[in-house]
Amino acid sequence: MPSKLRSSLLPRLLLLSLLLLLFYSLLLLRRPIASSNLVSPPPCDLFSGRWVFNPDTPKPLYDETCPFHRNAWNCLRNKRENTDVINSWRWVPNGCGLSRIDPTRFLRMMRNKNVGFVGDSLNENFLVSFLCILRVADPSAVKWKKKKAWRGAYFPKFNVTVAYHRSVLLSKYQWQPKKSSAEANQDGVKGIYRVDVDVPANEWINVTSFYDVLIFNSGHWWGYDKFPKETPLVFYRKGNPINPPLDILQGFEVVLQHMVFYIQREVPEKTLKFWRLQSPRHFYGGDWNQNGSCLLEKPLEESQLDLWFDPRNNGVNKEARKINQIIKNELQNKKIKLLDLTHLSEFRADAHPAIWLGKQDAVAIWGQDCMHWCLPGVPDTWVDILSELILTNLKTE
Repeated sequence: MPSKLRSSLLPRLLLLSLLLLLFYSLLLLRRPIASSNLVSPPPCDLFSGRWVFNPDTPKPLYDETCPFHRNAWNCLRNKRENTDVINSWRWVPNGCGLSRIDPTRFLRMMRNKNVGFVGDSLNENFLVSFLCILRVADPSAVKWKKKKAWRGAYFPKFNVTVAYHRSVLLSKYQWQPKKSSAEANQDGVKGIYRVDVDVPANEWINVTSFYDVLIFNSGHWWGYDKFPKETPLVFYRKGNPINPPLDILQGFEVVLQHMVFYIQREVPEKTLKFWRLQSPRHFYGGDWNQNGSCLLEKPLEESQLDLWFDPRNNGVNKEARKINQIIKNELQNKKIKLLDLTHLSEFRADAHPAIWLGKQDAVAIWGQDCMHWCLPGVPDTWVDILSELILTNLKTE
């Protein structure tokens, strides 16, 4: 081929190649990209999963010598059977892992911050686990009961306080006896517990600004076993009785509305706020005052959960899901995060103190404890989840 012809074709071929390359690039830009490349995977759901038995599970981070223990929950000291088996089950969330809390890392990241629990004794159960775990990172921790706290601890190495304010109804309530025994004998009512639905209890009002993280709960006292017809709850608003009178769950709903409103209005917006849903009970064969028992050796199967807890079955443990539904409805679109520990705890009928309560006549007087949890035990998993959520939220601030 003559050199002149070759020299005239070469620029044309280069131009054609560039045009083809440009056309192909435009086609790629117009082509839809797979959605998996655009959307990050959903966050891990720590509350859904299964319990996996592993005899090689690391031992709990604390033992019976922790100074923050409450005697009735100290199952190691009380020689409860199968405590090693109880703590060989590990919660495995669906589709992801859950790491055990690193107490030193947690306290280091929480330096100069405070964590508060407000509610009933199940939040205290939660707190005791938390304190015993965190003490691993700071053995110089001391008991702390300031600012109307029921119990707590101060970790001087990190300047962190973790405490619990006992407030079983969250609202202010007080006993008002009948004026005379003759008056009480007429209808069998000995007196009433007056509940001011719009007034937070003294135990936690005006102290929430001290805390950077708050975990609320209420629910276990909202039953007729705690407040029978002889000593009922009577609900007041703006100082006057509510008419028509409310039943106990209606009262809970109204109290919840007012307490959530107060929290939204009065607790600093920067405070990280959680509401822990119900911790399920596991009474079998009767309620706590009807010889109910929980002497089980392994967790329940998934197929058993509805039989135990679905309110439609009217079992003795039905209140957790009923209370939870009221809470979920009220907290929709609120700046309070749900700490839904109910489902994972429903499995663990094997992990309560039961008859090992640390006092000789405790079972004869109070019955088995199938409500609170052995420590070490299930609340340690609650701590793993809570600490993960706290640190995740701190990182996103």
